[in-house]
Amino acid sequence: MKVADGVHLIDGYDMGFKGRTGTYLLQDEHTTLIETGPSPSVPHVLKGLESLGISPQEIENVILTHIHLDHAGGAGLLIRECPNATVYVHKKGLRHLANPSRLEAGARMVYGDHFDELFAPIIPIDEESLSAVSDGERLSIGADRTLTFYDTPGHAKHHIAIHDSLSQGLFIGDTAGIRYHQTEDYGLTFYLPTTSPNQFDPEAMQQSIERFRTIHPERLFFGHFGVSEQPGVALEQVSEWIPIFVEEAKTGNSLQEIERRLLTRVTSYLEDHNIPSDHPVYEILKLDMSVCAMGIGDYLQKQAKQSSPSNQSSQA
Repeated sequence: MKVADGVHLIDGYDMGFKGRTGTYLLQDEHTTLIETGPSPSVPHVLKGLESLGISPQEIENVILTHIHLDHAGGAGLLIRECPNATVYVHKKGLRHLANPSRLEAGARMVYGDHFDELFAPIIPIDEESLSAVSDGERLSIGADRTLTFYDTPGHAKHHIAIHDSLSQGLFIGDTAGIRYHQTEDYGLTFYLPTTSPNQFDPEAMQQSIERFRTIHPERLFFGHFGVSEQPGVALEQVSEWIPIFVEEAKTGNSLQEIERRLLTRVTSYLEDHNIPSDHPVYEILKLDMSVCAMGIGDYLQKQAKQSSPSNQSSQA
């Protein structure tokens, strides 16, 4: 699906959902993919390339906004089919792609028995195929097209955003949340932060969102899912929800209670916009709020530990 000048979106059908996680194809002198999705999405990515008349051998660049498995877990599997590609990733994520054992172990703790069906296999990438990128670094993929990388923590410390000079769009990964397009049949598209464990930092996320504003993109390309032609609206919504999520979590005594409070607050918002209680979006939101609760709970535990008298005395 063409979503901007020289940009196509390939649906990876993550978790079996249509329009859940996408891979972006940038067609120019140096054919480029942004995101791979998890390994079960790779066959969909390859089929999407085939439908566009693109051979995997033509792919020269694969760029990952961050190394969470729903965005990058399929990179090792995809690179087997794209022998001429270099994988670009934040410098803090590079070693985990070369040796994904810790990455896999952490994800297994979060997803438990569902891990294999969602993410397996996780395949290491040879170091010679990896390239670390830093804030402000640029990559030319065409005579009139440059990609600029931005260090944008908040969702993860190993997160980058990518500005495309041709489309004047910004590929934001997960730092500025999720675009919920599923309710468009009721005239509503809404945006929420995604606060998955274990590096969620609300202050850093707000700072990254403010940085997005200063870039003045004409559109935002979301990892989940699709394109917003109203970047100001999208960024403002996510920015407003971040403190709401944190405050709701502070009053929860367990992860289950945090999840319930988050889901109740979002459900109330949707009810105010006349979204019926049996709408399929609630199935997706229940999954997302479960993961968000884990990330915010982890953040609050870290904050409590840092502010504890014993920790303060040890730092004195």
